[in-house]
Amino acid sequence: MRKSPILLALALIANLTAAPIPEAAYENGLAIGCQAYSFKEFSAFEAIAKTKEAGGKTIEFYPGQKLKPDSPKDEVVHHNASNKVVDALLAECKRQGVFPVNYGVVGANNPAEVNKIMAFAKKMGLYAVCTESTEQIAAWEAAAKETDVKVAFHEHGGSMSRPDYKVWHPLYILGVVESRDKRVGACADLGHWCTSNLKPVECLRILKGRVISVHLKDKSEMGGKGVVVPAGQGVVDVAACIEELKKQKFDGHFSIEHENDWKDSVPKIKESVEFTKAEWAK
Repeated sequence: MRKSPILLALALIANLTAAPIPEAAYENGLAIGCQAYSFKEFSAFEAIAKTKEAGGKTIEFYPGQKLKPDSPKDEVVHHNASNKVVDALLAECKRQGVFPVNYGVVGANNPAEVNKIMAFAKKMGLYAVCTESTEQIAAWEAAAKETDVKVAFHEHGGSMSRPDYKVWHPLYILGVVESRDKRVGACADLGHWCTSNLKPVECLRILKGRVISVHLKDKSEMGGKGVVVPAGQGVVDVAACIEELKKQKFDGHFSIEHENDWKDSVPKIKESVEFTKAEWAK
């Protein structure tokens, strides 16, 4: 198969080797931080600082967040961002001691977009990207092999009454990835599984060996009316999920995604970080 120009260029850059999550990002075998979307009312620079304040060591960026509070509207985190933006983002992460590990949720309509996203991830030194574009599975798998960046398929809430949206169910994701390279798997969004009236720990068991990353959010109740609450205070059995992931020898990262308290979420996120660390240490 002919390699894309983007991936060929990356292969020639010696320092762009495989980028597992750095050892310094782990505490007692746990890598935990924030999905920057938790701070969507703020800039990426502020998200990095708030992640550190909440006790996280890793950050998962998403497309479209303004770079700095005073940045122009077109200076955003994105796979089409300039080298200047990428360099600034990496420099701020290094300054704050927060490790960039993931990017998403990002869509791709064709293999060219897949390659562009994966090239950006490689340049950022990321562990993985997060997407729902399962229709591009062949391109994602090829790019994962070329770049050694993992691909995690994410799910939002869904149901059998919406047959056009399939990625909500772990059995569908398993069918997409089970015959593919091990670098292609799932992002386990524990809260969204509850939105779909699924038990997260059972979903994790279905996806055994294929969980690449976790979006950790707890919900006040099952179904679409539940709101996000700190880990351990809702219907997600976070302790059981952590126990199951430890059985699976999960070594990816947890991204706290607190879709609530938008203007002042750090205290609640800190509660989630501390709860998860305590459960992981048991």
